Amino acid sequence: MAMLVGIGNVGKYYYSMRQTLFEVDTKYVPIKPIGRGAYGIVCSSINRETNEKVVIKKIHNVFVNCVDAVRTLRELKLLRHLQHENVISLKL
Repeated sequence: MAMLVGIGNVGKYYYSMRQTLFEVDTKYVPIKPIGRGAYGIVCSSINRETNEKVVIKKIHNVFVNCVDAVRTLRELKLLRHLQHENVISLKL
């Protein structure tokens, strides 16, 4: 489960999930962690405005290593163009 840590900047909530701090817009309510990998952690959330279920991926130290930054950028570019029922889509 997510634990509300506090409200920082205007319009932002801070949630702690599996010892990871998420900074999210107030329109998203984290539900539960889904998975953890080499690059970060993924949690399911609800968009309060649309009642749509979404996932949020927090990538650790994305700009520390140039190779990891390029891989992350590549993933974002691919997700922007893919449209399939078994592949998540990128919300901008």
